[in-house]
Amino acid sequence: MSYLLDSNIVSYILKRNLIVDQKFREVRRLKEDVFISCITYYEVKRGLLAINATRQLAEFNKFCQTYKILLIDDLEIIELACEIYVDLQRRGFTIQEQDILIAATAIARGLILVSNDSDLLRVQGINLENWARTES
Repeated sequence: MSYLLDSNIVSYILKRNLIVDQKFREVRRLKEDVFISCITYYEVKRGLLAINATRQLAEFNKFCQTYKILLIDDLEIIELACEIYVDLQRRGFTIQEQDILIAATAIARGLILVSNDSDLLRVQGINLENWARTES
């Protein structure tokens, strides 16, 4: 299995959330592939810079040296994001643009998206896990 971590999960890891950390350790022990999106990188880094979280910023930089950052460098991801946006809109839902791009990246790359964002449950065709809940 291969995983794409959403911004909230990376934040939980940096804050040393026990539930998320336990699952993350299990995934690393099994040598599963773990990625983050460039969108997640942007969201986490800007947040840490804004609050001058020096320790967490250093940990995040180290994290990003260990786990690959996926760029939105493929038109397939953008096309899929457009389709997700229109599908959600037609069904009367809206979610943040960043979440749509992260979801499209996960779907296009065949990755399990790990998130604690219930809005992502509305995205059709996504393989979603929530490591912040004990039953995940």
